Amino acid sequence: MRARLIHRFDYRYSEPVLLGSHRFCLRPRPHGFQRLITYGLQVSPDPSQLYDLLAAGGDTITRARFLGESDHLTVVASSEVETYNPPLIEACLDQDMARLPVTIGKLNPDLLSNLQGWLPNGQHDAAAMDLAQEALMGSDQRSLTFLQQLVEMIQDRVKYTQRHVGPAWPAGRTLKERVGSCRDLAMLMIECCRSMGLPARFVSGYHLVEPKPERYDLHAWAEVYLQGAGWRGFDPSGQGAVDDRYIPVATSSKSDLTAAISGSFSGPPGVKSTLEWEISAEILNPVSQVVMAGS
Repeated sequence: MRARLIHRFDYRYSEPVLLGSHRFCLRPRPHGFQRLITYGLQVSPDPSQLYDLLAAGGDTITRARFLGESDHLTVVASSEVETYNPPLIEACLDQDMARLPVTIGKLNPDLLSNLQGWLPNGQHDAAAMDLAQEALMGSDQRSLTFLQQLVEMIQDRVKYTQRHVGPAWPAGRTLKERVGSCRDLAMLMIECCRSMGLPARFVSGYHLVEPKPERYDLHAWAEVYLQGAGWRGFDPSGQGAVDDRYIPVATSSKSDLTAAISGSFSGPPGVKSTLEWEISAEILNPVSQVVMAGS
């Protein structure tokens, strides 16, 4: 699939403020099963310094620094991408990874940050561990069956709802509330997978659904590392295994590091800020090439 995206943010301040350092995660991932054809970033007011850097997770992010006061911050990211369907997981999966739980010693040490629990002490959430054990019981300890059952159980127990404000909830809170946004459900799936020894990470990006919605929003899902198949996406608030209509932008073992824009400002007491945003997406070619195993 080939698509064109424009993502616009308009911050307005009731009085001129000093803009602090900002971090932009808006560049679609140019590797894996996705090719970045064009990308442009416009920022107003003009930053005194604007540069790209390679983040710990391998994605390109942009840093900006500003001088002087401003009553606004406008950011427009435009891109054109081409996505591909990956080969079937079943055709790629190593036998050592086909059954659960995974022996940690068999994994590449680079994956260890994607195995830590979300709790402050690095432990896994007990409620998520219980859910993972339930999914494991009927899976004959097969990793793919486990992932399919886990997605079904999350969708059965948690009602998906949009929530634009605030960080992703811990897994235990999502299960207790029985409702959650896409990022909450992604966090829940990640925690369950990690408790089974499956490395998992948080993904922020776009999902170009059909029929086209009245308004697009950023989406979040999980990526799970399966030896032999590599990082593969699973959407617990959507269809499960992701396809070429998912456009990853940023990935991290920590969800807050994938925020589209993060930064700060300082101003007089009582200054107020407002945000308006818009995402436009156009599918240029819905037919996507399938990447064959061994090709």
